[in-house]
Amino acid sequence: QVQLVESGGGLVQPGGSLRLSCLASGTIFSIYAMGWYRQAPGKQRELVARTGRFGTTSYADSVKGRFTISRDNAKNTMYLQMNSLKPEDTAVYYCELDQGALTYWGQGTQVTVSS
Repeated sequence: QVQLVESGGGLVQPGGSLRLSCLASGTIFSIYAMGWYRQAPGKQRELVARTGRFGTTSYADSVKGRFTISRDNAKNTMYLQMNSLKPEDTAVYYCELDQGALTYWGQGTQVTVSS
């Protein structure tokens, strides 16, 4: 079993920055990919950024150039650096760990961008 705990969310003004963290614990045999998703009220959950087994990364067009995903394998932690935040980035952000046959999710952390 794998547990994922997100942290780092909060209220920030437009143009500000936040760094989200996702700590993985438990029995982690292998990691195919890890990612960040978000869900705004009344909308479907969407992919924000993902990092693959060999360090490849991909981003939603809406966050390219503003967000950066990274992993510290020694700490079992994944990060999402979010810069130049916009009100439309407001959502609950979820961490995802893909082991191929199984996918795990964190409980989410709220990010609110508002003046």
